[in-house]
Amino acid sequence: MANETAVTKEKLAQDLRIVISDAEELLRATASQAGEKVTAAREKVQDSLRRAKVKLADAEEVLIDKGKEAAHATDEYVHDHPWRAVGVAAGIGFVIGLLIGRR
Repeated sequence: MANETAVTKEKLAQDLRIVISDAEELLRATASQAGEKVTAAREKVQDSLRRAKVKLADAEEVLIDKGKEAAHATDEYVHDHPWRAVGVAAGIGFVIGLLIGRR
């Protein structure tokens, strides 16, 4: 699952690079010419943006689901082992206090 997430992040980054490249192409085309070439570039940019928006929405949905799963698992763990959770929280607080106190 983690490998799939890494692949998805890489694909998303690649798609965003394509969108940027297409936008740059559009800017170059509109700077010197107008007409058929500009229309084709604009359509390409719009298509890339649509695909990127869909992928971003899908990625956002997955991240929200994963966050809810993690929160639910944490809630269950704290309810099953309350003293262990308090001990861990106290330990983390102590370490943070030491680190802040050294400044």
